[in-house]
Amino acid sequence: MLKLKNREALNNFRNNILSKHQEKDKKLISLCAGSGCGAYGTEKVYQTLTEELAKHNLQDEVEIKLTGCHGFCEKGPIMVIHPEGIFYPQVKETHIPNIVEKTIKNGEIDKSLAFKDHITKKKIFHEEDIPFYKLQQRIIFGNNGMIDPTSIKDYISVDGYTALDKVLFEMTPDEIIDEIRKSGLRGRGGGGFPTAVKWDSCRKHEGERYVICNADEGDPGAYMDRSLLEGNPHSILEGMLIAARAIGSNQGYIYVRHEYPLAVKNIETAINQAREIGLLGKNILHSDFDFDIHISRGGGAFVCGESTALMASLEGNPGRPRAKYVHTVEKGFRQSPSLLNNVETWTNVPVIINKGADWYSRIGTEKSKGTKIFSLVGKVVNTGLVEVPMGTSLRTIIFDIGGGIPKKKEFKAVQTGGPSGGCIPKEFLDLGVDFDELAKVGSIMGSGGMIVMDQDTCMVDVARYFLDFLKEESCGQCNPCREGIKQMLAILTDICKGNGKEGDIELLEEIGGMLQKFSLCGLGTSAPNPVLSTIRYFREEYEAHIRDKKCPAGVCKPLFHYEIDPKACKGCQACAKKCPEKAITGEKKKTHILDRQKCIKCGICYDICKFNAIIIR
Repeated sequence: MLKLKNREALNNFRNNILSKHQEKDKKLISLCAGSGCGAYGTEKVYQTLTEELAKHNLQDEVEIKLTGCHGFCEKGPIMVIHPEGIFYPQVKETHIPNIVEKTIKNGEIDKSLAFKDHITKKKIFHEEDIPFYKLQQRIIFGNNGMIDPTSIKDYISVDGYTALDKVLFEMTPDEIIDEIRKSGLRGRGGGGFPTAVKWDSCRKHEGERYVICNADEGDPGAYMDRSLLEGNPHSILEGMLIAARAIGSNQGYIYVRHEYPLAVKNIETAINQAREIGLLGKNILHSDFDFDIHISRGGGAFVCGESTALMASLEGNPGRPRAKYVHTVEKGFRQSPSLLNNVETWTNVPVIINKGADWYSRIGTEKSKGTKIFSLVGKVVNTGLVEVPMGTSLRTIIFDIGGGIPKKKEFKAVQTGGPSGGCIPKEFLDLGVDFDELAKVGSIMGSGGMIVMDQDTCMVDVARYFLDFLKEESCGQCNPCREGIKQMLAILTDICKGNGKEGDIELLEEIGGMLQKFSLCGLGTSAPNPVLSTIRYFREEYEAHIRDKKCPAGVCKPLFHYEIDPKACKGCQACAKKCPEKAITGEKKKTHILDRQKCIKCGICYDICKFNAIIIR
């Protein structure tokens, strides 16, 4: 590729790409190759598809594009055939001959492979008509399914680097920051701090300034940043370039988890391509603007998602937070002014510059503008990545987009904000999700994790699980966090084992309050959230564990046992056949018997029984 020497060269390069695309007039097969779909077998599907197209001499008429994550991870590998937008979920290599013969050659939809809606039971043939996609507004995530993340040409063909072009030649640094300010963009990493305020503060401090991308996504169940890095890496680079121009920086770093190999590979490819073409390095587009980006791989420490711990790790030191009486915009990385935003924040920046702050600020709520990507996981039918305007209700996300709770079970709670977030009960399902509304009910936005729980979830055990995670991830530097989390976990563990006692709930609240007030960093101050929110909304479950020595959800094994309801049992023998310990016996069509001495409480019988004959006592 030739190095682009000026603005005109970039525009000519883009026009040349677009004209070639129009000349080809090919049918396009978009095949998800993100980590999720890849684990389901995208590579085999791609190989078979390539061979089948060659077999029918269609290789010159059809383009296959391996893209990043499409979001609907429950249905991977995903294939979308354009321009019609025909959607085929869970594609296997055995499906390819039919797809090529029917759809590619004859223009017919293979109804046997089409998506079936969970609620209406109807087949839906086009991507845009599927409720999971139809109710989203994918201004950030939409290009993931349309471009090859390893091709800078693909990114440029969808208006990539037009925002950089604009800020280099049509806007001053003041105007760039003003546009971000008018947009109302707030950081998507969890704190929701106004982005423009941070940028403006950083550029006012003297010294060599650094622009840093926090890609150390560590929340259980969260993978929004990973999918953006894998599927649209140039959008992150462009956002960082724009910020660097605004604050006067010449060096950038992406701090990414070592456990994200595909993300690292694709972002490295993007950086090398941008350097080769002249969009990173010295004198970018002959504008006297120098900027380059380097990658640093984190070792997987959750605490390194905190700004000062991240910067310490970036310097090669142990990832431990420091007190923030001096902000990182003044003295951060290498004791220099440092501007840190997370992956999703950076991807919003080019959109704002291209579409305008007025357009962007019309999306969302009064104090939370734009869209937010959530990873919707847990006890929900449609798991995946969901991008919706700020203020969208939990009900819309979980039931309309997510398809509701499997097996017709009752919704119980949703945990937002990762391990440090709160658990929100069903009475708040109509809550509009934004930074401020979540805080009112004792939770946080976090980076966007959203874990759905059903009637079979024990909220005491949930709190214990997240405290156990945070105990392992605490850096141990400050006493409140190190000892406080350990003590809270010990109390929760005793409660789950049936050893809880009166006063434990009040003691958990007391220690939690101490953690919130005196911990050094955000890990410690937010660590009590899962405990305090579950006490606030599910106190009766704590009391049942402590006073009655019962786990109402049937999760804490020392506190329950299974029985067979003789009135409900039909003698179908399904439970007896599946029981690993042969604890269930009985003749066909006669009431079965469960031997509690043999039962290991694995729950298989409970899950498999169609007649609700297995009950928890």
